[in-house]
Amino acid sequence: MNIDRNLRSRILMTLPIAAVALSLAACAGGPGGGSGGSDRPSADELSTGITKILEDSGQSDLLTADQVDCIAGEFLDSEVSDQDLKNMAGGEDLQTSEEAKQLVTTTMQEAVTTCAATE
Repeated sequence: MNIDRNLRSRILMTLPIAAVALSLAACAGGPGGGSGGSDRPSADELSTGITKILEDSGQSDLLTADQVDCIAGEFLDSEVSDQDLKNMAGGEDLQTSEEAKQLVTTTMQEAVTTCAATE
């Protein structure tokens, strides 16, 4: 039981870190010229992109692959725009607006909480 409590504490501590990792580049502005289109990326593409964003921010050891997959699913079910999801799937932490940045941050916080028990 202590192991589960420690694991949960560690995962819950990642919530603000992961949210920051996925919102840092938003301060730099919008996406650098997307290809257009309106299809959402696949769960696998989004998982790969989230993993890259976490790796690039030095946070790759905070979440398991299953947790990242779960988070990707939560993002796909969210109101986050197709373009913002495409940016994430491409490993870019770029949102189309300040409102989109807030939505991505909130969605990440909720997804980490939801997926924290996945392991």
